[in-house]
Amino acid sequence: MAEFGGEGIMLAGAGRALLLQLANPAVGRGVAEHSTFEGRPVNRLKGTLTYVYAIVYGTDEQVKEVRRRVNRAHVPVRRPDNAESPGYSAYDPALQLWVVATLYDTARTVIEKIYGPLDAGTADAMYRDYARLGTALQVPEGMWPQDRAAFGRYWDEQVATLQAGPAGIRVAHGLLYPKHTALWYRAIIPPARFLTAGFLPDRIRQDFGLPWNDRHERRFNSTMRMLSLTYPRLPRGIRHGLKDYLLGELDKDIRRNSRSAKRQGVSA
Repeated sequence: MAEFGGEGIMLAGAGRALLLQLANPAVGRGVAEHSTFEGRPVNRLKGTLTYVYAIVYGTDEQVKEVRRRVNRAHVPVRRPDNAESPGYSAYDPALQLWVVATLYDTARTVIEKIYGPLDAGTADAMYRDYARLGTALQVPEGMWPQDRAAFGRYWDEQVATLQAGPAGIRVAHGLLYPKHTALWYRAIIPPARFLTAGFLPDRIRQDFGLPWNDRHERRFNSTMRMLSLTYPRLPRGIRHGLKDYLLGELDKDIRRNSRSAKRQGVSA
């Protein structure tokens, strides 16, 4: 993953990963009932990317900080069963496994669209690296499918049983058709919505009411061909610019927190 994990083109699949997560009813309810995602989508995306970049590329200090942030954010995301629906917990390893699985499968899908099929060694290394995104939290090492073949079976089983619930559909609609966000965000949503629909499995696309036809498919394939010809030719500094920026911001936060802790220690 370290070879491709910092590529900015991964953003093209962000909507796919998110909607696949929301298609799990428990995840959808948790996000709908405890998250400000619809009102602050950029902050949520920034947090997810910072976590991924830190786990893959970061120092021990950066890894410790993003783990602390994620675990703290997960504390209130829980609810017992009630008369309307089953409960959920953000600490549930099975739900965390699904979230990481969507990140891995989406990254693989996007990278292979741009760079072509990965050789076995690179694909295996990327797969092993993604396991760390889950095991850094509450996913036991033995729970992550043993190899890519096992993951394929797990993925097919999960996707076959997914059915987006009302809560997940409501959150997705708010993200894909925003009304109360900055103008620049609303401006980029139509192409983002198009890419999201193009990358999704057809049944999940239908669950979320995203229109798709042969004309959309041809346009999507043409877009991918164009990106595969142009994106790899960009300088690495541009392709990895977002990763470098977010890890730099993380370092600034760590230093600020350290200075604040020292001041509090002195005043105490």
